[in-house]
Amino acid sequence: MTRNVVISAVDGQTGFLIAELILTNNDFSSKIDSVVGLAMDINHAKCKLLKDLGAEILHHVPGIEKDIVKILKHAKADTICIIPPAHEDKFDITMELINAAKEVKIQNPRLREFIDIEQAVLITKGDTSTETGHSPVIIRAGFYLENLLAYSPQAKNDRVIPLLIGDSHKFAPMALGDVALVAAHVLSGKGDHGFDDKHRGQLIVVTGPLLMAGNELAEAAKQALDEDMEFENISPYNSISTAYPYPAERVLKKQAESNFSEI
Repeated sequence: MTRNVVISAVDGQTGFLIAELILTNNDFSSKIDSVVGLAMDINHAKCKLLKDLGAEILHHVPGIEKDIVKILKHAKADTICIIPPAHEDKFDITMELINAAKEVKIQNPRLREFIDIEQAVLITKGDTSTETGHSPVIIRAGFYLENLLAYSPQAKNDRVIPLLIGDSHKFAPMALGDVALVAAHVLSGKGDHGFDDKHRGQLIVVTGPLLMAGNELAEAAKQALDEDMEFENISPYNSISTAYPYPAERVLKKQAESNFSEI
């Protein structure tokens, strides 16, 4: 049974890490025949690295579904890992990929995040008109620990960790590499109907190992860095800014390299 995997948004961090792990770890590469990465920016440094590791990189130009179908047919794809890109039209782009996968009758679609898009994938379960209905899997990731780096200037300069989580809410931050590891296991797993039966048709929720409130996170940072650190709850409301009306958005826009569609 062949396994030709297409991974979208490999010019982004999530897609890149999944593809890199599959290509460099023999536990996964030995089970996969080919890796094709889709990228809107094929000149990105991440794309060059993946090409050097053996992946084929194809230009993903959103907006024309039939062209996406041609790309998937060219890749002889039987498995696709769809990652919503950091783009203002992420919903439309992702839905276009889902529809193209159904058109090509890809048996093993795998998606990462977003409720409406998740529904569009899972609704294919049992759809006899397309192979896509045989083996869908969704990985729903929680809060990336790496996102905390967006607040590093405040932590360094003001000894404050500002988060939009409330005073008592707890969350379990997780490493992006752990999501890539889960995705690699799913993409390389094989069963009689596509993916391994323990993954096929599942919605897999991934979180970190420990629930933490903001003040607990600040205390952990204080002990690790041997520096005074405090948690500050930042509200999404009552901002005086007109360009970025929410305090949380202002913090992220100023400090992070995130695409505005991700804020």
